[in-house]
Amino acid sequence: MSEHRRKPPQPQGGGRAAARRGQSGSSSGRRAAPRGATGSPADYGLGQGSTDEERSYSGRAEARRAAQRTGGGRRRAAEPARAGRRGAPPPGRGRPAGPVKKRIIDYPRAGRYGVARWVPSWKLITGLFIGFFGTLVAAAGIAYAMVGVPDLAKTATAQNNVFYWSDGSEMVATGGETNRQIVNLSQIPKEMQYAVISQENKTFYTDSGIDPKGIARAVFNMARGGETQGGSTITQQYVKNAMLNDQSQTISRKLKEIFVSIKVGTTVSKDEIMAGYLNSAYYGRGAYGIQAAARAYFNKDAVDLDPGECAFLAAMLKGATYYDPAGATSFDPAATPQANQKRALAQMQDTLNKMVQYGHLSAADRARYTQLPAWQNPRSNNKLSGQVGYLVDLAKAYLINNTKISADDLQKGGYSIYTTFDKKKVKELETAVTNVQKANIKPKERPNTDTHVQFGGASVDPATGAIKAIYGGEDATKHFTDNADQTGAQVGSTFKPFVLAAAMQWGVRDKSLGAEQAQDERTQVSPKSLYSGKNKLKIKDYDGTIWKNEKGEEWLQTNDGNESYGNPPDYQIDLREAMRESVNSAYVQLGMDVGLDKVKEAAIAAGLKTNSLAGTSFPSFSIGISDPSAIRMAGAYATFAASGQQRDPFSVTKVTSKDGTVFTHTDTPKEAFTPAVANNVTDVLRTVVDKGTGTAAQLPGRQVAGKTGTTDGNKSAWFIGYTPQLSTSITMFRYNDDETQKNRTFLEMYGTGGQKKIHGASFPAEIWHDYMAEALQGTQSKDFPTPDPIGQVVNDVPSPSPTPTASNTPKSSPTPSPTPSQTLTSPSPSPSQTCRFSWQCTTGGTNTGGTDGGVTSSPTATDTSGTGNTRGNGNGGLFGGPGG
Repeated sequence: MSEHRRKPPQPQGGGRAAARRGQSGSSSGRRAAPRGATGSPADYGLGQGSTDEERSYSGRAEARRAAQRTGGGRRRAAEPARAGRRGAPPPGRGRPAGPVKKRIIDYPRAGRYGVARWVPSWKLITGLFIGFFGTLVAAAGIAYAMVGVPDLAKTATAQNNVFYWSDGSEMVATGGETNRQIVNLSQIPKEMQYAVISQENKTFYTDSGIDPKGIARAVFNMARGGETQGGSTITQQYVKNAMLNDQSQTISRKLKEIFVSIKVGTTVSKDEIMAGYLNSAYYGRGAYGIQAAARAYFNKDAVDLDPGECAFLAAMLKGATYYDPAGATSFDPAATPQANQKRALAQMQDTLNKMVQYGHLSAADRARYTQLPAWQNPRSNNKLSGQVGYLVDLAKAYLINNTKISADDLQKGGYSIYTTFDKKKVKELETAVTNVQKANIKPKERPNTDTHVQFGGASVDPATGAIKAIYGGEDATKHFTDNADQTGAQVGSTFKPFVLAAAMQWGVRDKSLGAEQAQDERTQVSPKSLYSGKNKLKIKDYDGTIWKNEKGEEWLQTNDGNESYGNPPDYQIDLREAMRESVNSAYVQLGMDVGLDKVKEAAIAAGLKTNSLAGTSFPSFSIGISDPSAIRMAGAYATFAASGQQRDPFSVTKVTSKDGTVFTHTDTPKEAFTPAVANNVTDVLRTVVDKGTGTAAQLPGRQVAGKTGTTDGNKSAWFIGYTPQLSTSITMFRYNDDETQKNRTFLEMYGTGGQKKIHGASFPAEIWHDYMAEALQGTQSKDFPTPDPIGQVVNDVPSPSPTPTASNTPKSSPTPSPTPSQTLTSPSPSPSQTCRFSWQCTTGGTNTGGTDGGVTSSPTATDTSGTGNTRGNGNGGLFGGPGG
């Protein structure tokens, strides 16, 4: 090495470290002389004295640190060389003494420093990968050996649910029956096999039985806490169907299903898998397997199914709740017959198209099936006949919409469901409807007026909100729409109490103020307030401007029979009398003065669902163009009966299973109105029953409040009334009950039951009376609270006449009870019905039972939802679902 690159020799005594190295090399022998050294320690400035100096420190480390502080020229000169070595210790640290001890897993790595110490070697990575993969293979082998091929005979062993009456006695055990009949693959049309292959698993005959992508997606989704996703092969679906005894949504169960599917795919023929799948799948309507499904939907054997019917049943495998054309609104409000038929047709057409695409069906044959096949109505369980089927559906719907119990859970069964239904009251309500219907509705004698007549009803306890009884129709196994919960029938003038409640709760707006300020400046209304009862009254906005529709037409509000009420020229009538005579013009104008937004708020506060309210921006909103259900209307009137405390109607008090109690209803009342408002509404409604349009509902010895309702075109009629203990609504309407008809229309009831026109005061009030007389028998009579004075007399003028007088057509005063001189209307009712109620009797040919305001039809509003011309928007059900 050239002289200019040789390091200069250290001076004598040039540092403790140098002295230590020299001493170490000369005396102890533990260190060798520096590389290339040939002289003695003294040649490097290391003498005996340096050893003594090192010993003066407590140890080597301290001596080394001292050397660093005092110089250590040789050490500094060596640092650049050391830094270039891989894995060399950082500056200021010595190399470890002695050999490195070997470990099985060299991690963290010995002899490495800093980041290099934590970077695994390729040997370590390779070893870990081989070990992990080997463990998986071993575990998979063990799992594969442990699982077995499922036994189809054990498939679909769902349990029953037991429903109980409110007294604890058993109502029915149902919901988990297994309707299944296994057939051979030769009895299943090829088109059915190709339909599910085309839609579900086009590689069925060539795949291994599992879908890795679908499995990964399902496992990942479950790991995040979500539900399992689709994407399974037919083999996997068959395995899932055959494992109904374990339907838990867990990763371990999914893994077990995968291993069973692999074993089935390798040990069972494809034909056996296809037969097993089609014989075990659930098609809705309680039907497990293709044979049961063919009978449930088409009343034929599976072997006789045509390609269209096969594609239809393949759609049911997607979930009958949303594809059964009969609808399943009890389980989900979105599953209406119309919506389901649309979904089923689209799915059926898609399946047929794929069958053509994959070569399983000719285009010519496919062209024959463009509409849904003719299907039959669903219910056939005799245990669900009469009213029981409606009650079971209502209880199920409540659980699905208000608890964590799902429709799938109910299908598997095993629940004890304790309902609010009073067995005695249910029977009494059914009897009351049946007696009136048999005595008056004669479809054979009057086919043009008495066909397609329907009744519905509901009874609610105001103190709890419990539904005590319903009438859903003639028979749940024959008539499938629950008339207590889903009809779309408009409620007419039974909506007026909500207008009055809004006027007394919030008041009318000040006409002299701007729109924004008028919302805050209001005058609370008294029932003595005066409004015009004039027929064809020009309706004004709160500021006095005449209300016009989008066509610029003035709104002229008519009254029932085109009659005016009150003294001319202003025809003023107070709100109590206007309610008693059901005067439309007065309450439509009141609604405009209060604001339709406040009327809507009052209806919702009382318990109606927002999506059951129609035409909320039109004056006629105040007189009932909406279509809430009978249950919801009974519940809303129960709010008045409970002095303003609102409780949602409910049908289940408790649910238990093998694991104990899984649901218990809790009472959660809300104040919808102040007691003063609610009690004043009740006091006004008592007038309707005492001497108004609702006299047929009088109960001797009991205070009754209620309201009649009739809609435009006489297409529905209502009576809703209550005592302090029970609130009941009764509805009557006509529509074609053909479940396959897409747009069922309501029919007029002029002449129905031999009556010139059906009012709420007629058959609905009669049914209400007969039922309530029996339902309250044995209970103590209670009086309503005495209402406190409320509000101010709006539109007061000197000497208002409290008694309305008729103009245009003379209007006779209502007669509380018939007189001997009264005669029957023509045609005459049966002798047993002779003059039983005032609405059945006439004096000089004029109906003396009082009339009820209908909904105006002039001018026509653009908001057509709930106009009475169609089945309605179908959103007034108990749980916000379809209903009227």
